[in-house]
Order: sequence, then structure tokens, then C-alpha cells
Amino acid sequence: MSRAALLVLADGRFPAGGHAHSGGAEAAVKAGRITGAASLEDFCRGRLHTAGLVSAGLAAAAALGVDPVELDTAADARTPSPALRLAARKLGRQLMRAARATWPSGELDALAAEFPKGAHQPVVLGLAARAAGLEAVDAAYCSAYESVSGPASATVRLLSLDPFDATGVLARLAPEMDRVVDRAVEAARGVVDDGVDALPAGSAPLLEIGAEVHAAWAVRLFAS
Repeated sequence: MSRAALLVLADGRFPAGGHAHSGGAEAAVKAGRITGAASLEDFCRGRLHTAGLVSAGLAAAAALGVDPVELDTAADARTPSPALRLAARKLGRQLMRAARATWPSGELDALAAEFPKGAHQPVVLGLAARAAGLEAVDAAYCSAYESVSGPASATVRLLSLDPFDATGVLARLAPEMDRVVDRAVEAARGVVDDGVDALPAGSAPLLEIGAEVHAAWAVRLFAS
């Protein structure tokens, strides 16, 4: 295993399409729920412990070799919003292109053939980590970090927030990210005995509602 592969996968310059998505931050800014660094931290904390935990669990399970088709069904069940399901599959399709070019894998090829319009992004992420020789904990960290780094980066653009303040938010959330990853990996290992129902299913109603509202906007800076 090359742990340096994790740096490649988690690098914001990896062409996985995440830069075009705000993780719900654009809708939250418009609604007045994010106005600065303090409210960004609250938003990211909530996202980390709900959508972030769910995504990290799915990614870890895929990295462990759990059937990705079954995991994709589980991801669908944990994503009530059609807009978020569509965004997750678009991101999955873009990540799949980048991952197959970077770490060729029969498992990635098979998943791409099964879902030509894209599998859920966390499932693809976990399989990409597996192809790169990484472990479940690496996939979970990458997914958990993405769940908060995306909104933080988007808010810099949306509010002209000082990038140092946005980075400070991510640093302060680091201990909680460790705990979320631990929970995600533990749940993913439980899938072997208990099936996908062992995976987290944290709910984030405001993210779901915000995604549906955002999808109806005629003009928007981010795709989701």
C-alpha cells in the first residue's frame, strides 16, 4: 500500500468534479444560514455528522470489497432528495473517469458498465481507494473530509470569506472528523455480518430541502 495515493485521491486538484458543487452551501448562504466563519462551522459540523458519516460509511464498505451494486442501492435509500441523488451520480461518473485513468481496475470497469450514468460518488470513491491499494479508513477519511471541504471552499467564493478563516474551520473540525471516520469504518466492517442495514443513515432534512430548492433556481454558481 502507498499511503501517498491518499494524497492524490484527496487532492482538490484531482479531476473528480467536486469544484462544481457546494455541498449545499450555496442554498444555505441564500437562506441566510451561512453568513461567516462561525455559521460555516456550524453548517459543516452538521453536514459532517449526517451526510458525511453516511458517505464515509459507504466509501469504507466499498473499500472493504462489499458488493458496490448493493451499496449503490443503500446510498439511494439514504438520499431522499432526487436532486441530491442526481448530483451524487454525476459526481460518481466524473470520479469514475478520473479513477479509471489513474488506477486501472477490473472492479471499477465493472461498476462503470453497471452504471453508465454514474454510481453514487461515495461508492465510486471507496472502489477507487481499493484500486489504489488504500484501506477502508483511508476511503472514510477522504469522504469525510470532502463533506466539509467542499462547502468551505464554496463559501470562500460565495461570500468572499477569508480563505484563512475557512481553513480554520476545517482544522477545528479535525477531531470530530476522526470520530466520524471511526464510526464509519466500524459500521462498514459490520456490513460483513449484518448487511448494508449496518451502515449509518443519518438524516439532514435541511440539506435535502435546500437541494430541491437550489435545483429549481434559474441562475446558480454551483451545480448543487
